[in-house]
Amino acid sequence: MIARSFRDLKVYEAARDAAGTIFLLSRKFPVEERYSLTDQIRRSSRAAKAMIAEAWGRRRYKAVFVNKLDEALGEATETQSWLDDARDAQYLSSEEFNTLDPKYISIGQMLSRMIDRAEDFCKHSPATDYRAIARVEEKESTSEQSSNIEEFFA
Repeated sequence: MIARSFRDLKVYEAARDAAGTIFLLSRKFPVEERYSLTDQIRRSSRAAKAMIAEAWGRRRYKAVFVNKLDEALGEATETQSWLDDARDAQYLSSEEFNTLDPKYISIGQMLSRMIDRAEDFCKHSPATDYRAIARVEEKESTSEQSSNIEEFFA
């Protein structure tokens, strides 16, 4: 499968789902946390998702692609730290925490694999005008290449 959009990436879908869950769960946090923990955990969870989208849009340059994925990884890890705080303050139950934390571990693992395999996502030279490339004209990959990269797409 050839991804046509960042929305085709499994890691984006996972980050979007996790951010939505965090938003819903954080609605029950105490009002005094509104401008601290609530805002921070929402911001970092949404930023992880947004950085994945931005990385996709900037994959023309491998270094920028990797940098944005690395920022997404940082935001995902930051979200885990905020999840720790929410659990410690008993704003999240153990069950809620144990549902979200593994999602962010998985997101981090997917981002790390994408960083390690950035070449698979940044195949064109920096001078390439992506607007001139018809997405359906991408080279067909061999079944071996296809099976290796399929893990990234929804």
